[in-house]
Amino acid sequence: MPVVGLLVGGINFTDLKIILKHAVMNGSQVVSPEVSINYGNFIQVTLNFIIIAFAIFLMVKGINSLHRKNAEKPQEPAAVPDDVKLLTEIRDLLKAQEKK
Repeated sequence: MPVVGLLVGGINFTDLKIILKHAVMNGSQVVSPEVSINYGNFIQVTLNFIIIAFAIFLMVKGINSLHRKNAEKPQEPAAVPDDVKLLTEIRDLLKAQEKK
């Protein structure tokens, strides 16, 4: 979050609000409290969610790429059975005899 704070200039949206009705004061005593819509809290929470979701997305993407690299390693071919080797040798010998 500190890096993002530097990018956005340390802006804090939590104090943003629309005042619908001002507080009524009688000296230092509050007769009726202020009525307001605090939309700044919503903006701040939404921005924090987007930043955290993006960071998690990058982590998952990195982990998946590591898994893909491990899965893409070429596997050694299975050993050829003895009977297939023998048949291959016979085939090659027959081809060699036909050429003579």
